[in-house]
Amino acid sequence: MIARQIKAYKMDGVTQRALTGEAQAWEVSPADERVWLPSAAPMDMPRQAIDAPASSTQPASAPTRIVARRATVFAAALSLSSTAFAVPATIYAQDGFTGLEVVALSLFAALIVPISIWFCSAIAGFAVLQSRSGADELSFRPTVRLPKARTALLMPLYNEDAGATFGRLAQIDRSLGALASGSAFDIFVLSDSTDETAAEAEWAAFQSLRVTSGCRTYYRRRDKNTERKAGNIADWAQNFGAAYDHMIILDADSTMSGETILQLVDAMERKPGIGLIQTTPAIVEGATLFARSQQFGVRLYGRIAAAGLAWWSGSEASYWGHNAIVRVRAFVECCSLPILPGAKPFGGHVMSHDVVEAAMLRRGGWGVHITAALGGSFEEAPPSLQAFMCRDRRWCQGNLQHIGLVGAQGLHVISRLQMVFGCLAYLASPLWLASLLAGLAIQFQTQPKLEEIATLQGWRTIVLPRHDGLALVWMSILTFVLLFGPKLLGAFLVLSRPDEQAGFGGGRAVVKSVLTEMAMSAILAPVMMVSHTRMVAEILLGKDSGWRPQARQAERMTWAEAASFHAWELRAGMVFAAALLARPDLAAFFAPIVLPLLFSPVISVLSSREDLGAGVRRVGLLLTPEELNAPVGVIRRRPRRRRFVPITVSFNPRPRGEPGVAAAPELVVVERLRA
Repeated sequence: MIARQIKAYKMDGVTQRALTGEAQAWEVSPADERVWLPSAAPMDMPRQAIDAPASSTQPASAPTRIVARRATVFAAALSLSSTAFAVPATIYAQDGFTGLEVVALSLFAALIVPISIWFCSAIAGFAVLQSRSGADELSFRPTVRLPKARTALLMPLYNEDAGATFGRLAQIDRSLGALASGSAFDIFVLSDSTDETAAEAEWAAFQSLRVTSGCRTYYRRRDKNTERKAGNIADWAQNFGAAYDHMIILDADSTMSGETILQLVDAMERKPGIGLIQTTPAIVEGATLFARSQQFGVRLYGRIAAAGLAWWSGSEASYWGHNAIVRVRAFVECCSLPILPGAKPFGGHVMSHDVVEAAMLRRGGWGVHITAALGGSFEEAPPSLQAFMCRDRRWCQGNLQHIGLVGAQGLHVISRLQMVFGCLAYLASPLWLASLLAGLAIQFQTQPKLEEIATLQGWRTIVLPRHDGLALVWMSILTFVLLFGPKLLGAFLVLSRPDEQAGFGGGRAVVKSVLTEMAMSAILAPVMMVSHTRMVAEILLGKDSGWRPQARQAERMTWAEAASFHAWELRAGMVFAAALLARPDLAAFFAPIVLPLLFSPVISVLSSREDLGAGVRRVGLLLTPEELNAPVGVIRRRPRRRRFVPITVSFNPRPRGEPGVAAAPELVVVERLRA
């Protein structure tokens, strides 16, 4: 290690940097041990117990009258659920309850309660956003000063595309540089990559970024991927956390504007009792039909959901694992996760660490907040249904792990509720499937009601609709309304503001796009129902998901691959179709469920095509403000996606016999950014 300083100057568009004296550690070592790191600043991070006493401290950042807010949302949800449940219960009670009817009603109750909470939360979010300034309870300043504190930007990597990920970091660095604030931030690339080709690409891209970035930039690759992403972040905190007040966690597909980053740091400096602020990322760069549908849906409706959640969760909000700022001291005090007892998939290291970390921060007396007031936070969606399901398989296992943590001592009741909601996101699918099967079985157990009527041609026998069929229709329609209601609220919010309509292509484009996205959601819902049911079944049978890199680029899927991947959906569709052959009168009711299952390979192949995604954009559907450069509710527009193309840097190390002297790289590096 040797003290060095980086001095930069530009000449004819070529950026050159000479090493002359900033304290950095440079190691010339084998490829799998390459590092470029600052001096160590260790912190003690004791592993937390599952059960621990809660702090008696109420976060100062907790909104006023938060109890009244929660009472309003949950009372409204309970009232709505009771009304929804009373109608089918009254219908079934006319002839006395059968065993199957009790089962069907129980399943409906288990589904309607969380759906009602989601709906009422969205209404609260809509009301908050209608007030324009109501979403900003953390009092973000229109113009922020330069930070006094030091903040680390952490990007964990696991066998990712180095060009794309370092391109995103370069965008963030440029945005901070444009605000003359790069000196307050350090970038850390924390690699857990196991693929040597990916690691080599990371190293090459890092060398170029390091000597051209305004922020100090570092790289470390772990030998062992202990505890995955959570362990990667914890490892950094234990070794370098003492030098920083805050850390901003990024995913490999994350970008954030410099203005948003400064807003987050400013809020943390002004409110020392806050441990974490989670932004609401918008999805960008969707190329396929599937990704564009997700992108439009999240962009239009996501802020309503986030605003509602922020309104009633207050300082007991959740954490999504990225695009959030975390106070380092709070993190090391509270977030060394416990190792769960038992074998995988429920035991071992915590997989969905983010929700647990939020709960433990709050248990330690720190405020945890979500904000819908800031734009400038972005991520990317899986490009295909197959990639989405593969990611969901890991998330499903991680969320179901929380079943064993919901009752942990010391957790706030809202933190427990956040875990329950995470579990229900996947358990709702087998509940829905079971309710459909129960409803179908009820229909098979009942005989049609016949009545003779007089006509001009004489007496005729007609079939009367049965009360149990009406109950099934009511439950399905109500569920549809509650699920799609928040989407309609999002559309109404934009349509009520002419200045925002342009960001989505205009009022007519908004209406057409909403209908398109809702149709896509309705088509995909049965496929996701069977897929999630399979995931839950596999986890309950003890199958571990492992840890795979996330697919971020669309790949052309063959018909054979699609049929194999959707084998469960095809089987389920065939079972329903065979049952309907005996009751063709139910075919119209079950068609929206059966047809997507039977055509799931076709849906998967077509929705993963980029040419269809481009075609949808050409006709003005599923447009978002970021791609039209007409942002809605963001501080600054997001720059176009760029890819970082590293230039090879040659090194001429000094002899190793000289103690304490590291390599002296000959650095002449050109930064290239390709659109």
